[in-house]
Amino acid sequence: MTMNTRRIAAVLALALAPLAAPVLAQEAFPARTVKLVVPNPPGGLPDTVARTIGQRLAEKWGQQVVIENKPGANGVVAAQVITSAPPDGYTLLVTDSSMFSVNPLLYRDLPYDARKDFTAVSLTARAPLFLALHPSVPASTFTEFVALVKSKPGQISYGSSGVGSTHHLTMESIKAALGLDIAHIPYKGTGQSVPALLGNQVAAVFSAMPSIAGAVRENRVRLIAVNAAQRSELAPNVPTIAESGIPGFDFAPTIGFSGPANMPPALASRIAADIAEVVKSPAMQDSLRTLGIEPIGGSPQDYAALLAADRERFAKAVKASGISAE
Repeated sequence: MTMNTRRIAAVLALALAPLAAPVLAQEAFPARTVKLVVPNPPGGLPDTVARTIGQRLAEKWGQQVVIENKPGANGVVAAQVITSAPPDGYTLLVTDSSMFSVNPLLYRDLPYDARKDFTAVSLTARAPLFLALHPSVPASTFTEFVALVKSKPGQISYGSSGVGSTHHLTMESIKAALGLDIAHIPYKGTGQSVPALLGNQVAAVFSAMPSIAGAVRENRVRLIAVNAAQRSELAPNVPTIAESGIPGFDFAPTIGFSGPANMPPALASRIAADIAEVVKSPAMQDSLRTLGIEPIGGSPQDYAALLAADRERFAKAVKASGISAE
């Protein structure tokens, strides 16, 4: 190689180095600890998903995956951690879609933009809510329950996990679609609303399966519908609300992974593929279903589309409920 040839090669190498560096960095992901931020206390649905899947991701990646619970201020604390992090995949948010679809409708002064400040990474899992009745309620199907409520306007009550919760907005959407007059009793989570149902203080609640599974087995509650678009693998004999009178009805909570804005699409897709591989393994599917969670493992595009649909769906439900933004 002549001197001129060597000089040309050196110049080309220097010129191409900046282009090669991102590719090499992406190929090396993850090269250090990955942090999963959860905007809820330990033990909730997003936390359960983060810990269950995070453990398997750590094994797959050969790197530590740590969970940081950042509850408070309607997701603001967790959002600030994410929006201030570099978009390199090492800081990810694990949450249900309400942080992006419901919170902007309920709170005027959120310091984050649900549409612009995050990158959708993985539509990870779904946890459908079942409409459970106290055994004393004379209705065995959703259609019969609707007829009962219409025959006794304002006399039948349902419990929710709080104003603005998915449990609340699911029933409010049903009320609006079918013209029902049913009283709302808000509680602080299913830890209060399910015992209220079992004690016959309310006639009905929407609940995820883990909170009511024991009562179902002991015939202390009756399941008449599920709020997902398709029947749930957790209780395949329970019909959907969509097939029972409200076509297209779907309010099942979903859990996904997001990152800061401007994550490289290739990196987001790569992380989503790894999550999908973990979620779709037979052992993980069994573990999640035991917890009342249906595995999905969708792409960034899948998650972005769902969030867009959720914004429209929940906007209608919030308007129907009459909730005013704080």
